[in-house]
Amino acid sequence: MLRTFLALALALGALALAVGCDDEAEAPPPEPEPERVLTILYWQAPSVPNPYLSGGYKDRDAAAVTLEPLASYSPEGELVARLAVEVPTTANGGVAADLTSITWTLRDGLLWSDGSEVTAEDVVFTWRYCTDEATGCTSSDAFSGIASVEAVDARTVRITFEGPTPYPYNAFVGASTPIISSTQFASCVGAAAATTCEAQNVTPLGTGPYRLTTFSENEGASYERNPHYRGETPYFDRVVIVGGGTAEQAASTVLEHGEADYAWNLQVPPLTLAAMEADGLGTVVTAFAGDTERIVINHTNPDPALGDDRSEYLGGSNPHPFLTFEPITQAMSMAIDRWVIAQELYGFAAAPACNLVPGPARYASTANDGCLTQDIEGAKALLDEHGVVDTDGDGIREYDGVPLRITYQTTTNAIRQDTQTLVHDWWAEIGIETHLVHHDAGVFFGGDPVTDAESTYRRFFADVQMYTTGPGIDPQEYLSSQRCDQIPTRENNWANANIPRWCDPEYDRLYEELAETTDPDARAEVIKRLNDALVQGYAEIPLVLRGFVSAHLNTLQGVRINAWDTELWNIAEWRR
Repeated sequence: MLRTFLALALALGALALAVGCDDEAEAPPPEPEPERVLTILYWQAPSVPNPYLSGGYKDRDAAAVTLEPLASYSPEGELVARLAVEVPTTANGGVAADLTSITWTLRDGLLWSDGSEVTAEDVVFTWRYCTDEATGCTSSDAFSGIASVEAVDARTVRITFEGPTPYPYNAFVGASTPIISSTQFASCVGAAAATTCEAQNVTPLGTGPYRLTTFSENEGASYERNPHYRGETPYFDRVVIVGGGTAEQAASTVLEHGEADYAWNLQVPPLTLAAMEADGLGTVVTAFAGDTERIVINHTNPDPALGDDRSEYLGGSNPHPFLTFEPITQAMSMAIDRWVIAQELYGFAAAPACNLVPGPARYASTANDGCLTQDIEGAKALLDEHGVVDTDGDGIREYDGVPLRITYQTTTNAIRQDTQTLVHDWWAEIGIETHLVHHDAGVFFGGDPVTDAESTYRRFFADVQMYTTGPGIDPQEYLSSQRCDQIPTRENNWANANIPRWCDPEYDRLYEELAETTDPDARAEVIKRLNDALVQGYAEIPLVLRGFVSAHLNTLQGVRINAWDTELWNIAEWRR
């Protein structure tokens, strides 16, 4: 399908340039300038260019070529004004001193791609559209905690929160919550959003550098220059998103054949990508956000003999028999070679990680960088020093008479099984025996906590488990989920997010400090301290920071791949 749709897109471009012949013998007209077409491959084809009706990156990105928010995130995780004049802060008066409201001012003269005026009412409408439950808005969480959104005047919008909100930038920031036209979508609030508004959903008016001209569900989309764009005229005449095929086919089309400009989300073995890149036509690019592959430590006892109390916190009265003793978990971390995991298993797609909050850069602690160096001998010495020794000569150390035998579970995935094998061997070197288990990902992450208890990460019927998760652009919500009252238990149907069952009252106190801190620099320091408490308390052991991998032709300039926002966030700057 990928090659078919790509051929069709190029044929349409050639047709658009065709020039008719004059029967009279006249000098031929000058050759027209070749059309500049930017071809982008999304092997997971977009289904709808409306991010409010889809949670998929492919759909969000297809919309982001034309739809814009008030502000975006840069590749460094910094806020960048888009439709707004500037990013409101307490310093410039845009955020209320008591943190209960934020006021945005729209740029002057903004126009939709049909030439109609953009006003503050469009922002208010977008909020109403998404917060109507019947709309089925997939971005509704971004608007939680908002009491009202009002148009102060044609260019000014005030968002009032239900209470003090130290991070007020969730709504209308980033590609998941752009502004839509109140005129175009007027009849699309509620159930009509998905039932009678197909035309609006597939050709939304935008304010970006290009406007959508055609959209084919699960195949692709075409765009032309937006004549009403506020910025410099974009370089390309047309943009074509081509869907279908596989990640490897998309990579080959760019890197080996040079038949497209950009290929997104290349879930391809690193050695395969490296071989393709060696042809010299294109470049593989990687961006990192906060997604960290980590080993989660069970701080409760998973012994099957406990029955219903297995892996239950029980107010702290059911600790793990040895994984709550920090010298053991510290030695486990010291024994791991994160560089080997990153380079040999992930290649382009990962970097060694020592933090659970690895970014944005202003939040990244340097206090844990020692984990970048594997230290098998140091791990052995640490265990010896604390009396965790092998007393019976079977090669397995004991703590208070309990052998260090660990069950290590994760999802069924080639890279994860390879990671397990490496860690198994490193832990064996320091006297820990490890039993490896893996489960179907659908059951592991989505199974019923009662009927699938043995296989779900939430019930955690193992000593350690491994998966990827991490904070968003503002880590407060993630850090909140690691407090003592967020431990999954049978009383809350194992729904809370403190999966390690790790509890530290000092951490909770420090979190309350974060919730009341408004100064950005002070918040960053508290976030680092909370990260350090989690890492140095061995709630979880970070392994590698997982990245987003794409590729582009060497002739394509201006690409700044972005893991905090859409990869197409600065498409207005792309050129050859």
